Amino acid sequence: MPFLDALINGLTLGGVYALVALGLTLQYGVARIMNLSYGQFLIAAAFAAYWLFNSLAINPFFGLLLITPAAFALHWLIYQLLLHPLVRRARHNKATLEVDSILATFGLLFIIEGVVLVLFGGSYFNYSFLTVVYDIFGTPLPANRMLAVVFAVILGGGLYLLLRHTRQGMAIRAVAANPEAAQLVAIDIRLAAALAFAVGGAMVAASGVLVSLFMTFNASMGILFTMKALIVIIMGGVGNLAGCLLAGLLLGLAESFVATYVDPGLTIAVNFALFLLVLIVRPNGLFGRASA
Repeated sequence: MPFLDALINGLTLGGVYALVALGLTLQYGVARIMNLSYGQFLIAAAFAAYWLFNSLAINPFFGLLLITPAAFALHWLIYQLLLHPLVRRARHNKATLEVDSILATFGLLFIIEGVVLVLFGGSYFNYSFLTVVYDIFGTPLPANRMLAVVFAVILGGGLYLLLRHTRQGMAIRAVAANPEAAQLVAIDIRLAAALAFAVGGAMVAASGVLVSLFMTFNASMGILFTMKALIVIIMGGVGNLAGCLLAGLLLGLAESFVATYVDPGLTIAVNFALFLLVLIVRPNGLFGRASA
């Protein structure tokens, strides 16, 4: 049944897109860093999972336990060594930070892509893991894809609970809402921003491992995932985690139905069409609040 196929595939894609975008909305909403290298870290994590599985026979879900903390530590260092000096320099001119961070992370994108190309080359890669197919209401769905969505929901829900119900999560939300006011109540702005950037890096690495379970990937695909994450953030409203989840599902469903009923080659076109439509009709996002 084409409709059911499109619905299930759309929900699957949307869950992964939402998880991919959550980390970037955290990095931009709290640390005020527009990280253009974001998608390239996803691809690097996918290749790490591929190498662990094929070279060391490590189950990708165990690989997730290795790759995610490593990505957290790496992003913490990147923020402290590369990005915080830019934040300090732009203390009196916030517009400068956006320009500087875009340029810095744009350069970082090519560094990561170059390293991955040297290590793995420019070919497309995938690996077979849990490829058994189950019939869901007449729709064939591989086990690896279903597990990827389950883990995406668990990780996304865990992040939401962390931000809503922990002291450090409240501090991060306070910095996202108003950095100056947060500083007045003794919140360490640098620590909160570094933590948000590192958690965002861990989320994108986890997304890369999950994507590698069911997608073919190569070293140059990072920009595609950055683009999708940005579209989801714009649609959901910058810094709005719930909106990010809903926008990710909406984007996945739109892609799936267009691919099923129109043409698979138009999926990128529908991404940009949604992006432009939301920018025109709801500049603050479908679930964002208008500025005062």
